[in-house]
Amino acid sequence: MNNCIVIIPTYNEIENIESIIRTTLSQHKHFHVLIVDDNSPDHTADKVRFLQTEFEGRLFLENRKQKSGLGTAYVHGFKWALARNYEFIFEMDADFSHNPHDLEKLFNAAHFGDADLVIGSRYVTGVNVVNWPLNRVLLSYFASVYVRMITGMEIHDATAGFVCYKREVLEKINLDKIKFVGYAFQIEMKYRTFCNNFKITEVPIIFTDRTKGQSKMSNSIIVEAVFGVISLRLKKLVNRL
Repeated sequence: MNNCIVIIPTYNEIENIESIIRTTLSQHKHFHVLIVDDNSPDHTADKVRFLQTEFEGRLFLENRKQKSGLGTAYVHGFKWALARNYEFIFEMDADFSHNPHDLEKLFNAAHFGDADLVIGSRYVTGVNVVNWPLNRVLLSYFASVYVRMITGMEIHDATAGFVCYKREVLEKINLDKIKFVGYAFQIEMKYRTFCNNFKITEVPIIFTDRTKGQSKMSNSIIVEAVFGVISLRLKKLVNRL
């Protein structure tokens, strides 16, 4: 069985879904893809089902009944992947902000290096972001600075959503205790990995803003991240993380 699964959550990604699947499955490294779709009104899931006939045994679909947030989609995907014995479990967006050609870079750092969690980092070698407005770049960059100050993690891109986990990390973390759904979910997963003494490595990537479809960013996601970091740190201090 293939040992690498790329989890891609979707909601109204009909403009991107076929291209991201084809590009991911055409990499030199043999990846599988799991789409976790939240019942997209634009029929994203129907397109995935159609493509499954072409990529049988490599493309999988979990179709949830309603939009329930990024974090719960990934947790759903993690549990699905662990039940099927994948060794390397990736997160990636559907909109090409994460380049599928970088998947092998993350895999190599986990498989050949000593990393348990590999982060495709926008900021580890400066600011590698294309087509984002300045206010969005500053928000993202200083969010990671804020996270480092509060948590003590030496991570340059704490909100990154392009990552590779070794299965041992996800087996150790109690996925049922994950509370956050947006940027804070990405921070929470990294912090729980850090608190369990796993090795975290960042590899540089170039992040390119989507050109098709709509961003899912909202003010509530930003607020969750700001206060969620403090909540996580306090729980750790009282041994209730």
